Amino acid sequence: MSNPEPLGGAAAKAAARPDAIRRHNLALILGHVHRDGALTRAQLTQRLGVSRSTVGALVSDLTALGLVEESVPSGGDRVGRPSHVVGPHSAGPVVVAVDVDVTHVTWATIGIGGVVLERRSQETGPRPATPEQVADLVAAAVGGLLRGSRRTVLGVGLSVPGTVERHTRTVGVAPNLQWRDVPLGDLLTERLGPALPVAVGNDADLSVLAELSRGTARGCDDVVYLIGRIGVGAGIIVNGAPLQGRDGRAGEVGHNVVDATGPRCHCGKQGCLETFIGDTALLRLAGHDAAPSEESVAAVFEAARGGDRQALTAVRAVAGWVGQAIGNLVNTLNPQRVILGGSLSGVLEVARPEIERALQRYAFDPGHPVELTLPRFGVDSTLLGAAELAFAALLEDPFSAPGAMLP
Repeated sequence: MSNPEPLGGAAAKAAARPDAIRRHNLALILGHVHRDGALTRAQLTQRLGVSRSTVGALVSDLTALGLVEESVPSGGDRVGRPSHVVGPHSAGPVVVAVDVDVTHVTWATIGIGGVVLERRSQETGPRPATPEQVADLVAAAVGGLLRGSRRTVLGVGLSVPGTVERHTRTVGVAPNLQWRDVPLGDLLTERLGPALPVAVGNDADLSVLAELSRGTARGCDDVVYLIGRIGVGAGIIVNGAPLQGRDGRAGEVGHNVVDATGPRCHCGKQGCLETFIGDTALLRLAGHDAAPSEESVAAVFEAARGGDRQALTAVRAVAGWVGQAIGNLVNTLNPQRVILGGSLSGVLEVARPEIERALQRYAFDPGHPVELTLPRFGVDSTLLGAAELAFAALLEDPFSAPGAMLP
């Protein structure tokens, strides 16, 4: 007589397989709705390659979890019973996304599907804020959002202009903030408590993540998001996967030295790329004395569009350096598409010909041109990318993601 199968052995594993498949399919449906918005049951059936009854059962599970809701379209010329439409639940869970920049911090509550429900911003002053000051500000902002909502909050995602080690949630180097080896995730967890998960990422990496999910990088396996603010960085997708490097420092193209006799950079070197194409450089070339901000940079582009000679000359000068930088990226990474975000969006809009001429000059094989595009989400790409970090657990397993029920 054979011994009975021990608990947790092959029999238990076999019993667990249907549950694992179910969780996987639930995650697939939620992922499609998150990326594409409302879809019919018929579309979901086609995408998953399963029966209509299976999709119906899975949608019922997600509805019971408060993640999706169904509606029945009315009207139209189609004959027969219309397929139910499955979309994000109007009162479903949210995440808090935070974008930390040198001059300000922006935060927002964001729902499934990337819907921005509430957004606020606060300037941090003329000098870079300390990590503790930023953590206090973010904790107060998140606390205010929590008290004002009755939804389940899944977590907090932060975008910062510096290198990030995702696993330890440590900001390695953020020169323009004057931060080094800052355990930002731990600082926030101390203030918010362990029940609310906190994730931290680099601003350019998160921007390309948002655009890859449902923006202008969708469908691209090889794409670069070049973001220009006070600092400059690149979020890079290679063969469909993010390129982060050994410890999160990949993409720091703003600190490639392009002229060793050039201006001193916050990182300590001279002639870094960001000293030629960052917001500070643009304002200096345009003869504007204002401190870098979204408003002061926008004023330069407005003046350039209006025919102001110095402003237009400044934008064109920056465009030349941008084209050179893209040429070097094209030679190294061979991307299909380069997205220009932050203030570089304005440079592309005003001086695309100058960028393209420089790209022709510096690209190894200009006969295979790269697509130059604007981000679909504009300045919100960083926030939406931070939200993707906070949604990751839910999208992987709709049953297991931690959350906090708000009063």
